[in-house]
Order: sequence, then structure tokens, then C-alpha cells
Amino acid sequence: MTPIRARIGVLGLALVAGLAAPASATAAPVTAAAAPAPTVEERRLDGDAPREILRRSGFASAAPAFARGLGRADSYREARRLVAREGSALWRRAVDRVQGRGPARGDLSRDDDRPLYWARLGMTRELRTWEPGFGLSERQRAGLLDELERTSRGQRDIRLPQHRTGSGGGGKGVKRVLLTGFDPFTLDRDIRISNPSGAVALALDGTVIDTPDGPARVETAVFPVRWQDFAEGTVERALRPYLPKVDLFTTVSQGRVGKFDVERTNGAWRGGFPDNDNVSRTETVPVADPASQPQWTTTTLPYEAIAAADTGRFPVLDNTAVTEIPAGGTEPVVRPDGPTPGSTAREGGGGNYLSNEIAYRATLLRDRLGLHGTLPGGHVHTPVLQFGPDNADPATGAVTDPEFVRNRLDIVAQTRAILAVAVSASGRDRS
Repeated sequence: MTPIRARIGVLGLALVAGLAAPASATAAPVTAAAAPAPTVEERRLDGDAPREILRRSGFASAAPAFARGLGRADSYREARRLVAREGSALWRRAVDRVQGRGPARGDLSRDDDRPLYWARLGMTRELRTWEPGFGLSERQRAGLLDELERTSRGQRDIRLPQHRTGSGGGGKGVKRVLLTGFDPFTLDRDIRISNPSGAVALALDGTVIDTPDGPARVETAVFPVRWQDFAEGTVERALRPYLPKVDLFTTVSQGRVGKFDVERTNGAWRGGFPDNDNVSRTETVPVADPASQPQWTTTTLPYEAIAAADTGRFPVLDNTAVTEIPAGGTEPVVRPDGPTPGSTAREGGGGNYLSNEIAYRATLLRDRLGLHGTLPGGHVHTPVLQFGPDNADPATGAVTDPEFVRNRLDIVAQTRAILAVAVSASGRDRS
């Protein structure tokens, strides 16, 4: 998910409480805030392609059913339970469809990640514009949106095996792997877009990969393509409970045409490319404790073994390039072999969009948890998922075609093979 490289909910602000009423006064009811308008991202639902994707996958009913449930909720507590239940159900429904469980309910190929994306947006739009009969404050609405985002993205559905492998490997127990993907993005360029990293997350969630070093259970989640969510700590909040418990993690996103990249270095810079709400941010990546924030973080994945292995039809590169402002300099310089001492980040190996940022945040969290020397983790960029050559025009093209499906299936299969190599090589490194 790197526009520079490709070259080709929301947490509301907490309201400050007013002064308490005198003891003799009657407590005032919660004042309902006016429902906000749909976001830029949600308004894209009115396009022909999203409606077709939802209809041909059987997911068109998700938002209307959710709206009916909201209409029956007569309290914030009841609405919260409904949101958590329906968000989790949407995630499980999407995983089951991709993994072949239950009816497909439509002729769209089962490997498609887009039904989850558009159905979630339908549900967030219903929730954002909902005006219940009881009072709903801005803070409460933001809490409901956040719960829907987290549950429908698999972030509350991570189920690690009870017994992890010891540091020597040896086939004891099941290794635990955490993988993240992303929503589709650059939708104003082509609203039909699918994100192969999201498809990987749906295809691998809860699956077991057999490796030469033993079985590995994969748990996954997906993240939004929105600067503000990242600034509010969505990555750290989702990953912090699990990084100390897993044997390997990788963040995954869409990168360059025709190749995989294992990103060696991640940079602390946001380059400003617009997100899915058409918001731009150009600044240092905002994190907690900025005084101790490094300009660069590095992968601890076994990049040499991954790049050398035969994992599929796309080449896999160990990408060492970055763009930096050298110490004492003022202009950005491309460094093919990584950053120089004292430099300021302008692009990691994966650019300076949200794919670089999730890699930076996840590896910084790893390091701040004291796991740099013991936990393999980093970022993998997949090839760009392309439509067939006769279906490349977004204005006239179909929402799917045979080559588009084949490309996505091949990317998913090769990512799975890359994980197997990473798990096995990491086990050898720790033995």
C-alpha cells in the first residue's frame, strides 16, 4: 500500500464534562448530538461498482439488517452489544466465505476481500447517521464506531494457541504467527480496486501452515487506510497484547508491480499521499514518547532466506533502499543500502505512506517491548493486484475478470509460502 512505491471507528475527541449540577437539581438527561454526515469513504458506497460487489457476494443485506437492529435498540448498552455482535459476525462471515465455508451467496469469486470492505462501510454509515430515540452523545457514537471498526476487522478475534514453541523449536507445540492486511485504497483512481493484503488476511486467518520447523497457526486482522486512525494508536492498541505471545509477525500491504519486497528499513515520516477520506498528512509519524522516537526501525524477519526461496511466480526482493536527509544536510538523498548515521527519514524501503507507517509502528512496538532480539517481525509488500489487460479501464471495466482472480490467488498462495519459509528459517536461527 505504497503509492510512491507503486508508481503505477474513527475515535472522536472526548468531550470535556460540564460542571456538576447542584445536589437539589434534577439530573439532566443525556443530550443527543446531531448525527454527523457520512464520510468521504462512506459516500463512495453509492457508486455502481460497490453496489455490484455487494450484490454479487451476498453482502448487500449486511447494512440494512444492521440498521434494523439499531432501530430496535432502546439504550446505549443495547446498541453496544449489537455493534460488537454484528461487527464480529461480519468478520467471521467474510473469513468463512473466502475459506470456502458455507454458501458463496453470489457469483463473485470467494477469494475476494472487497465484500468485507464495502459491507463494513455500509454498517459504519448506518451507525454514523443513526438518530436513536434515546440520547446519544458524540462520545458514545464514537465509541460505537470504534467497536464496529475493531470487531469487523478481526482485531478482537485473534485466538492464539494455548501452547507456543520453545526457543529451540524442535517441533514442540504450534508456532504462533500474527499477520495484518489493509483495506482497498486509491478508490478515486479505480473504485473496483481490491487489496491483496486484505485477501491474504481473510484467506489465512485461523489456518495452520505446515513448515519444516513444525506447524504454525496464523491469526490475522486488517487496518484502515486512514492517517487519523494511525495517529490515534489503532496499530499499537491492536498488536500490543499479542506481540509478546507470538513467534513471528508480519505486516503486509500492496507494493510494486510484479514483485514482492521484504522491507529492510522503515522510516518515521508521513509523505502526505491522500488516504481513503482524501486527507493528507506530511509530518513525522506521531507516536507516544516522541522524545525517544528513532528515525528508523529495521526488520527482524529472515529476509535472506525469504528472498532466496522458491515461493511462487513473483520474484521476492530484499529491499534495502531508503530516502533520507543526511546528517547536516537539507535535501533528500536516495540510499540504496539503507540509512546513514544521524540521518532524517523521508522514505523507508516501503515508501512513506501507511504501509511504511504500519511497519514502523509495529517494529517500534516490538523494540519498545524489548523483543528486538527474540521476535522475528517486519513488513512484506505484495505485487500490485492487476486486472486483465482487456479490463484495465476503470471507467468501462468489469469489477472482476479471470486474470484478476488468478493474480489474487497467486499472491495469496505465495504469501503463505513466504510465511512458511520465515517460520522455518526463524526456528533455525533460534536453535
